[in-house]
Amino acid sequence: MNKQLLTNTANDEDNAIASRRKFLKQLACGSLLAMGGTGAATAAVRHIIYAGRNGTSHIRIHTNENDTPSIRPRFFSRQATPTPRFSNYYGPSHKMLSFEHTHTGDKLKLTYFERGNYVEGALQEINYLLRDYHTDDIHAIDPALLDQLYDLKQTLGVSKPFHIVSGYRSPYTNAQLRRHNHGVAEHSFHMQGRAIDIRVEGVSTRTIKNAALDMARGGVGYYPRNNFVHLDTGEFRTW
Repeated sequence: MNKQLLTNTANDEDNAIASRRKFLKQLACGSLLAMGGTGAATAAVRHIIYAGRNGTSHIRIHTNENDTPSIRPRFFSRQATPTPRFSNYYGPSHKMLSFEHTHTGDKLKLTYFERGNYVEGALQEINYLLRDYHTDDIHAIDPALLDQLYDLKQTLGVSKPFHIVSGYRSPYTNAQLRRHNHGVAEHSFHMQGRAIDIRVEGVSTRTIKNAALDMARGGVGYYPRNNFVHLDTGEFRTW
């Protein structure tokens, strides 16, 4: 009996160790673990691996409402990220983007579209990187904006990361910015996850602007003094 008990205990420990190793392997791959669903609104555990300003890797874990507030962002949008399928899609088999946030130092390089589908876990990681860095609020980013960035990358013929000046902007942050800058729109597309302000290292903002204008999609704002270009998924217009 004792020998059998010891054998069972050892097997249990081996299974626990294997289970922990599997979990850590999934963390290292930057995967998305979901409980009770796979959508953005039902994800129970999400982890993101990124490089911060000091060049080290960090794992940031976000969990459901019952978890410790210290490891959660102040707000996570309950709006699910749309993940439409394209049964008759004839574009590239996969689309990859890389980002570097100028304010947080976060870096991300991933495939967000593969074999006719948006990759849910990749969209979640992009949502986090493009969060409102002032408040840590997170909002679903319009996949059409990502496609716009991908096409811009192809038009420019570069593989360098997009340097992010501003991604999602919470209503609170937008209101604060409007107090100091009348050029900030009251109903900015940034508040809907449909706008982004970018730079590309080694590429002038004028060149980025011209490439975006050639695409004739969405809003294109040129800010040479602040060295960035604004893109959004509204109707085509320029300023």
